[in-house]
Amino acid sequence: MDLLSRREHAVAELSRKLIGKGFDKAFVDDALVQLVADGLLSDARYAESYVRFRMNKGFGPVRIREELRQRGVANSLISDYVDFQDRCWVETARQAWQKRFGGEFPSDMKTCAKQLQFLQYRGFTSDQTKHIFKDFN
Repeated sequence: MDLLSRREHAVAELSRKLIGKGFDKAFVDDALVQLVADGLLSDARYAESYVRFRMNKGFGPVRIREELRQRGVANSLISDYVDFQDRCWVETARQAWQKRFGGEFPSDMKTCAKQLQFLQYRGFTSDQTKHIFKDFN
């Protein structure tokens, strides 16, 4: 319960943590089933809060989707909470770009490539980054 009181966890993530602390796998599985049944543990709640948290940190949908997948969240839930077509990703990309580069457009192609690489590393698609640089000649 101590782990759940701090933040949301995915079922698979909490299972790994508890087994890593030496608990028996059968005991952990039974406990997780009970926590899910009681509504104390939910992959949907975890996915929603994780997407919001990472988005506020300036990360894009590609990276967030992969991080959720690594944490054991089902692809169907990931699709529910990570919508690549949502226009808010463009604004998130713009904010991350402005924070990192001060909102100044690159003066040459090398700098432009560096800025695009930064945004792609952050998990934004090429369509989302295109909107930021559409005014750049």
